[in-house]
Amino acid sequence: MLDVILSLTAILVFFPILVLIALVVVLDSRGPAFFRQRRVGRYGKVFTIYKFRSMHVQEDGDQVIQARRNDARITRVGKFLRVTSFDELPQLLNVLSGEMSLVGPRPHAIAHDEYYAERVVNYRLRLLAKPGITGLAQVNGARGATPRISDMQTRVNFDLQYVARESIWLDLKILARTPVEVLHHRNAV
Repeated sequence: MLDVILSLTAILVFFPILVLIALVVVLDSRGPAFFRQRRVGRYGKVFTIYKFRSMHVQEDGDQVIQARRNDARITRVGKFLRVTSFDELPQLLNVLSGEMSLVGPRPHAIAHDEYYAERVVNYRLRLLAKPGITGLAQVNGARGATPRISDMQTRVNFDLQYVARESIWLDLKILARTPVEVLHHRNAV
């Protein structure tokens, strides 16, 4: 219920800003305003995630190259959207549809799920919770690129802590900490 009320309220309040961002994305570079990619959700159910397009490419296949610092594929507007996490706002639609929650383990591209499932201990256990726009890993600085397996293991360890302790109170705490984390731009790519 919290997801539906908060996501619907955010969409209504920020609607003019969402329209403006979509327009700026289209004017900045060729391509659609929105990026769509298949992701794996709770219990392994595949869904399509929505984001504002921040790159010149639209990868969604067996090989998806992870964004990294100073990535030439990131558009001028995309750089701002990614640092501020505004590119994530269309995921409010995923929350409204029930595919995602406001808080939970961040979903990764399917190609990345397959890669990390073979290399990171208990990786798939994170699928016991609905994926979120923000999560315990993100508010603890485990966001952005994961060039080393240990980086993803750290993120997964936070995800598993969330799965074990999931509650409305923990969600509210994470939601309160998210804007502070976003303002610090820690590890944002």
